[in-house]
This record gives sequence, structure tokens and C-alpha cells, in this order.
Amino acid sequence: MSTYIFVRRLIEERLERRPLEWFRASAKEVGESLTDARFSQLFAVASRHVKNVPLGPTAEEIAAGSKLVEGLSVERWSLLEAVRVGLILSRGDLAEESGAVALSEIFRYADEGELCALYRSFALLPEAHRFLWQAGEGCRTNMKTVFEATALDTPYPAQHFEDPAWRQVVIKCIFIESPLWRLQGLDGRLSPELARMALDLADERRSAGRDVQHELWLCLGAEGGKRAVKSLELELSADNPNTLGRRAAAYGLARAGKERLLRKRADADDVPLVLEAIRDALAGPTDQSVFRRLDPHLA
Repeated sequence: MSTYIFVRRLIEERLERRPLEWFRASAKEVGESLTDARFSQLFAVASRHVKNVPLGPTAEEIAAGSKLVEGLSVERWSLLEAVRVGLILSRGDLAEESGAVALSEIFRYADEGELCALYRSFALLPEAHRFLWQAGEGCRTNMKTVFEATALDTPYPAQHFEDPAWRQVVIKCIFIESPLWRLQGLDGRLSPELARMALDLADERRSAGRDVQHELWLCLGAEGGKRAVKSLELELSADNPNTLGRRAAAYGLARAGKERLLRKRADADDVPLVLEAIRDALAGPTDQSVFRRLDPHLA
């Protein structure tokens, strides 16, 4: 199945008759010869025809998307975003310079919603490295929705960003409280330098008398050495009133390969949620997706 067929099926399963007729006619027009101005116009006016509501994909559709493009998740797409991505994928020249130019033209005038759709499309495009500069802009933006559309639920940053830019994305997720567990490829790009940055941030938070963001512990794995283990033990300590942080530290210790320390905690801890996290971490697996269980927005 091509990415275009996949996205088109998502759309056609959900659009009512009149919006569907508009999409089909517009996609047909995009697939034929048309000016960049007309393409930009169709992309922009999609919001007049399609409601900006959650796409609401099924579990099977989410799995199909991930199978088609590893690291892709359409779970949080909107229907309007899917339609705009569908229009992009309708172009027959996406691998050519003309296709890249047409997308660059849309970027010049795109509003927040249009930007989100553009960035969502990157992982589905041929020769996607050509859009690295735009992706960097998306990760530097102050608009959280645009940042998350660029960085999360997509393999693009992990596949294309160099190490400094990658580390900046990771730390920004922590600072602005974007769910780091949704940064695809994180586990495969842990490093001593990223661990050092995360531990420095943890020390700064503690010095200021503030809780350490629980997802910071995702940045360590086995890369932080003795310093990381010491910091994780401090976070898991019964003296820490931050239950969410303690639960996250349990997974962090398991990810660092410190099961022996966790077993000692399991015999001593009496906070049910923390004890549950310790036992769960010991049972494994402990890849980044387990932090979904700690996401306060999904509680």
C-alpha cells in the first residue's frame, strides 16, 4: 500500500458526501498540471470544506500506518490535517524539484493549522531530507502545536537531525512539557552527552527547589553512568514527595540495567503507585513507550 492510498482511505472513511466530493475533485486537480498558486489556494481553503476535528483512527489503522512508515503515528492527527496531507500526496512530482518548490511556497504564508499539516507530511515524502531546514524551523517555533506536529509521532527528526539539533529537540520536549515518549527513535539515539544535559537540568531543578520533570529520566538509559544512578536513586527515595517522579525513576533504573537496586526498593516501598511501577519495571519491557503509562494527559 502506498502512503497516498493509506491517507486517502483514512479520509474517505470519515468525510461526509459534500466534503468528500470536494476532496476528490481537489485531489484530481492537484494530480494534474496546476500552478503553485492554485495548489496553495486549495491547501488553504480546505478548512472551509472539512471540519477540524480529531481523525479518530482505529487501532488497526494506527498499526497500519506504523507498519507502512516505521515510527509514524496518525493517532493524534485531525481530519483536516489528513485532508491536507492527502492533497500533498496527490502531487505526482513530489520527488522532483517542482514539488519541493510548491511546498516551500505554501510555507511562506501558512497559518498554524496549515503548518501542522505540512510537517505531518514530511515522513511520507520522497527525498524527505530536502525539507530538513523547514523541519528545523518547526522545532524552533514558539507554537507548541507546530512543534509537536514536527517532532512527535514521526520518525523524521530521528532519521534526519544531526546530534546537536536532536539533543535540542529532546530537551525542548522536557522544557515545554511535550510528551517525550512520543519522540520516535529516542531510545536509539541516547548518548552520554544527552544524559549529561539531562542530569545538569535535574541538578538545576533540585537546586531551585522544583520537581524534576518525570520524562527527563527517559534521556539516560545506560548512558549516564554512576552519576545517573545516583540521581535516579535520589529521585526514587521515599523522602521525595513527587510520586510521579518516583514512578518514572523506577523505569529509569530499569532502563539503566539496575534491577538489583529496584528489587531492594520493591521490598521496602509502601506507596502503592510506586511499588506498582517498580514491579512493572522489573517485569519489563522498559522501552520509551512505557512512559505513556505516566502521561498525566492520558490518566
